[in-house]
Amino acid sequence: MDIIRADFDRIALLPDDGWDHNHHYHDYLLRQLPARCSFALDIGCGTGTFARQLAARAEHVLAIDLSPRMIEIARERSASYSNIEYQVADILEWEFPRQHFDCIASIATFHHLPMGTLLPRVRDALSEQGVLLVLDLYKASTAMDYLVGAAAFPANVFGRLAHSGRLTVSREVKEAWAEHGRHDRYLTLRDVRRLCAEHLPGAVVRRHLFWRYSLTWRSG
Repeated sequence: MDIIRADFDRIALLPDDGWDHNHHYHDYLLRQLPARCSFALDIGCGTGTFARQLAARAEHVLAIDLSPRMIEIARERSASYSNIEYQVADILEWEFPRQHFDCIASIATFHHLPMGTLLPRVRDALSEQGVLLVLDLYKASTAMDYLVGAAAFPANVFGRLAHSGRLTVSREVKEAWAEHGRHDRYLTLRDVRRLCAEHLPGAVVRRHLFWRYSLTWRSG
């Protein structure tokens, strides 16, 4: 976790071009929110981009990240949002309140964590009608995985050009993410579905473009 914290302290200082593979799915995740959302939790909130979007739909958002630098920037960018609370914390050591959150969301964070340990804790922290929303990366293992992954390459070029006017990211950004990627380990979709069957019966796991999957589970 110390390595991950240091990586994201560095990544927090990189220029933000306003679009990446995670941002592409924010609207999809927001469409899964319950009609009434009093309390929302964002695990691995980074600089608070999704937390601020949640804040437009929830009465109160608690956003947690391991990186102090990420939280510092998130607070600066969220100064006008009175309903977001940011905390620096290791989610594996954090005490989840039982049946409290109407939404728990996490974007590109679960692959850093022991998912089998975390899922029961997240499940038990949801209210009776709560929803868990996860967007993360997966390890390709089937022909369909590789086919969808191949289709993502031209879509990635087009998306970056359309949103930032550039074909590629800067060298600084590329090197920082490459260094961080040395420590990343991803589950296959089969692994994710197996864990969901054990801890979140009825969860919907979908493969997406840009090497992502989504996990949606409703407690009610």
